[in-house]
Amino acid sequence: MLISAASTIALAAVLWLTVINTHGWAEVQRSFFDPKIAWASLPTLLLGLWLNVQVLFFAVIGVAIFATLIAVVRTLRGAVFFPLRFLAAAYTDLFRGIPVIIVLYLIGFGIPGLGLFPRLPPEFWGTIALILTYSAYVSEVLRAGMEAVHPSQRLAARSLGLSHAQTLRMIVLPQGVRKVGPALMNDFVSMQKDVGLVSVLGAVDVVRSAGIIESTYANFTPYVVAGLLFVLISWPFIRVADWLSARAQRREQIGGTV
Repeated sequence: MLISAASTIALAAVLWLTVINTHGWAEVQRSFFDPKIAWASLPTLLLGLWLNVQVLFFAVIGVAIFATLIAVVRTLRGAVFFPLRFLAAAYTDLFRGIPVIIVLYLIGFGIPGLGLFPRLPPEFWGTIALILTYSAYVSEVLRAGMEAVHPSQRLAARSLGLSHAQTLRMIVLPQGVRKVGPALMNDFVSMQKDVGLVSVLGAVDVVRSAGIIESTYANFTPYVVAGLLFVLISWPFIRVADWLSARAQRREQIGGTV
């Protein structure tokens, strides 16, 4: 441990000395790491971050519901359910292939352009776009977890008189979610970062606020502060994902050492 700590500190020191001794370090420091501008922009950035948190909250709820429905549809058996399985598979293939920012443009500008709905704030359409995109990813993760449950679990549940819906709700889904918990947390962390893309629709979130402040001061420090704020809110969830992975590994290795 001492050797690892010493080598890490030495490498960090070498990298730091290399950076600060470059020709353009003084200009980069002034343009990206101005403490006065960082402190002055913090209240506005925090207000914009609150919008990102609200979008993330509703997007997580929407993804949890919609992705579960898609995953259940894709696991239905029988020829009569083929059209539903085909539509669910087509949906996941489509939205996993389109970049998030393009979905945001199509939903945020295309649907309002039809004039079918009253004028809604851009963060609403950004939330819809995130739900549509991440439901495709999360549904595949859930489906993998559900299919990882041994078939004997389904057979035992049906032999006890449980219906197909009861088997999914009480037997398959709980075990499937537990198997893919770390993967779900990783998708959540990824979505937490992509929430910042709602700024392309005009929503004044932390990213757009940083852009406004940057144009005022001609300085990129607000973007650095916005990035640090994203790290601060994502760090607890990253640690939870690591803890879930470690707990699952301990459970799988009970009685043996790998």
